[in-house]
Amino acid sequence: MKKARITRRMILSTAALAAALTLPGAVAWAESGSSAATWLHSSFGAYTGTVDGVRTPFDPTIHNNSMAISPDERIAVATNSESDHLVVVDLRRDRKITEIKGYVSPRNILFAPDGQSFTVSDSTLGVVDQISTRTFRVEKRLPLGAGVFGTAQTKDGKRLYANNQASNTVTVVDRVNSTPQTVLTGFSQPRQGVKLNSAEDTLYVTNFQGDRITAVDTKTYKTKDISGIKEVRGLSINRDGTRLYAASTFDNTVSIVDTASGLIVKKVPVGPKPYGAALSPDEKILFSGNMEGNSLTAVDPTTGAATATVTGLKGPRQAISFSADSKTAWVLNSDLTIAEVNVDGLEVTRTLGSR
Repeated sequence: MKKARITRRMILSTAALAAALTLPGAVAWAESGSSAATWLHSSFGAYTGTVDGVRTPFDPTIHNNSMAISPDERIAVATNSESDHLVVVDLRRDRKITEIKGYVSPRNILFAPDGQSFTVSDSTLGVVDQISTRTFRVEKRLPLGAGVFGTAQTKDGKRLYANNQASNTVTVVDRVNSTPQTVLTGFSQPRQGVKLNSAEDTLYVTNFQGDRITAVDTKTYKTKDISGIKEVRGLSINRDGTRLYAASTFDNTVSIVDTASGLIVKKVPVGPKPYGAALSPDEKILFSGNMEGNSLTAVDPTTGAATATVTGLKGPRQAISFSADSKTAWVLNSDLTIAEVNVDGLEVTRTLGSR
């Protein structure tokens, strides 16, 4: 029976992806004025999250968290893949605004450049939803197949890249016309880690199963691999695109990579089970989110020296965001509260979203 269920889910994933690429009616974002809780169980190639009436996540053994901060730094939207909802927190008033329910395995959240909406992927439902920050309702839905995971977007929000860890692909989506442009193949369980460099000419995709990072030329789609990072997790790229930083839960390090040669310059020992590798906008500090250490390790991105440990967190992973002035970092805890970190003082000053 178990094998039959797995097969059924894989068929749903393949069918949904094929539908997204070949059927004009399924390709377009689906419009909706109803709530997320109602709409997440609609058709459009999406798996409903149940098998024989039993709630059955598509990939229940793969865990991650996600948080996005609005461009005006007023609200945060957060989730983890074991939750059935998103949490919206007012960062200035320290209060929970709402919960958006109806999800099964929410994976990655991104704000639109204008802050009027945000997207969330759900690997069980096989969709990327666009949600209004005015109504907190689902506005549009794009079916990309069960297994859709990490997402990245261009600065203007017109192009979206979506990993699919089940089909080992990355889908390139034209957001203006609401259509997939192409599907890139050759990956090996691409999960949460997917980032564009500042020039937007290279997309970096982590391959968890392949222990490598794939650099994709966004014009030609030619690729090259960066090897030697086992159990690769979160990553960041510096502003001029010369250095990449990637966390590894295998050996509890953050690798510093020279992007021109693809060689690892240094492996920095950090805390236990690092998932995040978040570089501040001013590029003066990098935080690794150490899940088992309940801490952050502060790393000097220039020298590769681990300089301090920030405590007072609960199971931090990839979800680490900095303010535009690099003075504040917000870190998602495992209970979906948000630790506000003073970057200069390297300490947690508040825990937000608990009320």
